[in-house]
Amino acid sequence: MTSLQDIVSLAKRRGFIFPGSEIYGGFKGFWDYGPLGVELKNNLKRLWWQTMVYDREDVVGLDAAITMNPQVWEASGHVAAFTDPLVECKNCHKRFRADHVVAKKKLSAADLTGEDKLLLFCSKGEEHDFTEPKVFNLLTEVCLGTTEPKQKAYLRGEITQGVFVNFQNVVSSTRVKIPFGIAQIGKAFRNEITPGNFTYRSREFEQMELEFFVTPDDKESQRWFTYWKEQRMNWYVDLGMNPKHLRFREHAPDERAHYAKAAEDIEFEAPFGWSEFEGIHHRGNWDLSRHKLTYKDESGEEYIPWVIETSGGVDRSALFFLLNAYHHDGKRTILKLHPQLAPFKVAVFPLLANKEKLITLAQKVKTELSRSFITAWDDRGNIGKRYLAQDEIGTPFCITVDFDSLKDDSVTVRDRDTTKQDRVAIPKLQDYLSPKLE
Repeated sequence: MTSLQDIVSLAKRRGFIFPGSEIYGGFKGFWDYGPLGVELKNNLKRLWWQTMVYDREDVVGLDAAITMNPQVWEASGHVAAFTDPLVECKNCHKRFRADHVVAKKKLSAADLTGEDKLLLFCSKGEEHDFTEPKVFNLLTEVCLGTTEPKQKAYLRGEITQGVFVNFQNVVSSTRVKIPFGIAQIGKAFRNEITPGNFTYRSREFEQMELEFFVTPDDKESQRWFTYWKEQRMNWYVDLGMNPKHLRFREHAPDERAHYAKAAEDIEFEAPFGWSEFEGIHHRGNWDLSRHKLTYKDESGEEYIPWVIETSGGVDRSALFFLLNAYHHDGKRTILKLHPQLAPFKVAVFPLLANKEKLITLAQKVKTELSRSFITAWDDRGNIGKRYLAQDEIGTPFCITVDFDSLKDDSVTVRDRDTTKQDRVAIPKLQDYLSPKLE
């Protein structure tokens, strides 16, 4: 299995993900996405939006504010109940989530490494002496205003509530009728006690969510719950995730939120164990009832809809797509990303960087391809090293302009995964690449 360190190293070296504020020693739980990482994330979000909004007639989009009236979080129950159990070591004064510590205590010290080991042992190698668990609220406070006392508000701990408080606005301003959904992608913030496992558990992260409103009927809501489970799992598989490393995990009754009628997670088999990165939840009428919102259908009947939610993590999905795509065959490292996720679709090389005619033709090829595909240019070093560099960042196809190209107006196209090379006429490149990339 790919190690997490393999991905951390690749992400830094190739410009996918950097530690936040690195020149000042970093800031735990915050990450910056580099030139390739931002393209991967944008591709992921674009494909999600295409599937969930553009390809459907029963879903509309929304982009709600990150900071909302504090009453939103009071009504939703987050101020009172959005908590984790916190323990503090009396020796080193580090703080941890109590449930994480309990989980790791089931393992022997020999099985623990890195951050897991820090959960049980002080830096001196002695076991922590923990305080009794205390409740810790995960909402991140902000202060607004120009004079004292300033108004206390919160950065949103989830993007979900922005949909619910706009439910009436969406219904009255559009033609949506139940069943329908509201989709949103956006940043959320949680004051995590123990962020870790690279970008998996962060204090700032991005979510992609659908709140799908249905009639308050057990049979109908269960049908939609099953439907969205299948849709979301298939989406990841269609984008190249190995189904052998995916599974559903149903929440136990004592694990579900008190208002939830059902909840299941899509989990990925990561180096640090099976880990959730999307949840499908039956939220009942909890949210709309807390905000005192109802729906009136065409017959005049008024009721509180039930909600089926799909909630996926953009950062977690990106991390797991990288882990899934990473391969090393002893000679080269390959990111076998699905072409629609790959940051660059095509790379163009002149065979030599000091031959003007080769460069001119190669630049012409790049300009034409760039109209349809995100295209890279590389004229550094020899061709072999350029191939290896593009393999490592997941570029599906490399195109080399050589001296024969000046005679026959054709180029060599190399496939990332198979290394097979085809000779293709320049005017036919678009037709050759389009079905493979789109």
